[in-house]
Amino acid sequence: MSQPPTFDLSVAHAYFSAECFNRAWNYIDKTIRTPAEEEQMLVLAFASFYHWMQRPDYSAETRSISLWQISRVYALLGQADNARHYAEHCLAESASPNPPLFCLGFAYEALARAEMVAGNQDKMQEYLTLARQTAEKISDREDREALLKDLKSIQ
Repeated sequence: MSQPPTFDLSVAHAYFSAECFNRAWNYIDKTIRTPAEEEQMLVLAFASFYHWMQRPDYSAETRSISLWQISRVYALLGQADNARHYAEHCLAESASPNPPLFCLGFAYEALARAEMVAGNQDKMQEYLTLARQTAEKISDREDREALLKDLKSIQ
């Protein structure tokens, strides 16, 4: 049997959930990634999700955001089916009554991006429309502008 850790697990999970999310985002922001960086980006997104799941403050909102990031990573990797899979889970989580409205907007953004990668222009446009309609309802200016900025990168 393994020994209990000598550190506070909740503090470790809080640290690694954010650290892995931000490190994955550093790779997402790169325009050119090596295959090793692409793998690291994916592993970090999943690691962040895992650590969020261990936190006492894990919620529908943090689940939605984690699923969205994983979908985004798969879209960047050109894996439309995986991007769609996680975007659909993100949408299901975001449609529940607890997450803020921006989660729903980003779920539609993730679905639009997955369809862009898949080459499904009609579906992509449907999701873009839903994302824009949702953005109009987001009262927080920063959240609304972040969503609209992401939507501009989908063509």
